[in-house]
Amino acid sequence: MLDGIERLGNRVPHPAVIFLALCVIVIVLSAVFAWIGISVTYETVAPQPVPVEETYPGGSDNPSAESPPESHYQHEYETKTETTNVESLLTGDGVRFIFSSAIDNFNEFGVVAVILVAMVGVGLAEEAGLIGALIRKLVRVARPGSLTFIIVLLGVISSVASDAGYLVLIPLGAAAFRSVGRHPLAGIAAAYAGVSAAFAVNILITPIDGIITEVANEAAALVQPDASIGITANLYFGIGSSLFLALLITFITQRVIEPRLGRFAGGHQEDPSDHGGGDAAAESRGLRAALYGTLAVIAAIAALTAIPGAPLRNPETGSIIDDSPFMDSLIVIIMLVFLVAGLCYGAAAGTVKGSSAVMEAITKTFAGLGGLIFLLLIIAQFIAYFNYTNMATVAAVKLADALEGVNVGPLWLLVGLILVTMLLDLIIPGVIPKWAIFAPIFVPLFLRLGVAPQTVLAAYRIGDSPVNVITP
Repeated sequence: MLDGIERLGNRVPHPAVIFLALCVIVIVLSAVFAWIGISVTYETVAPQPVPVEETYPGGSDNPSAESPPESHYQHEYETKTETTNVESLLTGDGVRFIFSSAIDNFNEFGVVAVILVAMVGVGLAEEAGLIGALIRKLVRVARPGSLTFIIVLLGVISSVASDAGYLVLIPLGAAAFRSVGRHPLAGIAAAYAGVSAAFAVNILITPIDGIITEVANEAAALVQPDASIGITANLYFGIGSSLFLALLITFITQRVIEPRLGRFAGGHQEDPSDHGGGDAAAESRGLRAALYGTLAVIAAIAALTAIPGAPLRNPETGSIIDDSPFMDSLIVIIMLVFLVAGLCYGAAAGTVKGSSAVMEAITKTFAGLGGLIFLLLIIAQFIAYFNYTNMATVAAVKLADALEGVNVGPLWLLVGLILVTMLLDLIIPGVIPKWAIFAPIFVPLFLRLGVAPQTVLAAYRIGDSPVNVITP
């Protein structure tokens, strides 16, 4: 069975090719559906029209439109009936849209800016060696009884640096287990499960969170332009899921995997700090400097947030959380934390020497993002085409009406989304490509059923990661 899955996975084209094909499919279907005359009629809630009075201030000949105070119409909504038709991309207007909007589609796709900004800091920290040093340090100081849990939890957290956990933590898990006389294969299994089976959740905010959140907002705007979620929408869910999965993987490793492997009778024990650690003294200096740098950034952000009237508070309500510059700046703050910590570590450990080395590290990181940026370019066009054709609205309304007719509740539909995600993950393991396919369909659908986008995103996370351990 696994051989068959591997052969099928090897035949799957690159995600960019898949989305190019999806763009063509959307173009063709839009023409067919528009020719058939497919449309939907539904009820929607919208703000009531605001009366505007035309005046001529100061005897001027130029009229001025004066709106009533905001309190006059705030929170006043009305239900109205709307009809939406499928728009063809093969008409004159549609073809003009395809050719004239490509650059704007990419510029307005917020995902691109999120990943570029976040990876400035994360990429530098990884290139400087900070991520690997932190993993080695935590494994070295862990007690033997908690070693499995520490390695698994580090695997979960390692997704903050994308695929770094696969390269650093898995061999380190084998070395760490062997250093205390335990079977290294069990260490490999524990580290691999932590890195892969919990890749879509974390106890921290990661660059992937920013990307899939922006994709969810783009999808929600297809039916509700004012609907949006923040990057922390799934944070508590991610923290709880990370700890639960870490405990579950630890239990399976210690109670199932290790007993089946038997007692390890291999060669001499090794210190995991010897694997890729380099100069231990320099690494310690680097970690100490990175800690001081991180504390300095946190102190600066606290000074800009904690004090009443601080710049990062909501200027009207004074709130730190609700609609505040602080929440809007989380990606920039994450970038600054990793950037300063990476600079401090590199300077103290001697892994980054001078501004030229800093620029080389950032340039290397951006060079590695070339494939992802091209993929995001294609995804941006796909979402824009889907939005132009109104197919997302039509599909959401028709699916919602069908589900309401057969009394399938949102809970069972969420379960279905989880199962479909798990199945598709066998051939498209990436978090972003699958969500870019599902979001324009399922987010509007669940909004019609009264389910918030963050709940849909949480269900997607549940289905995405566990199958990673058996994907080709």
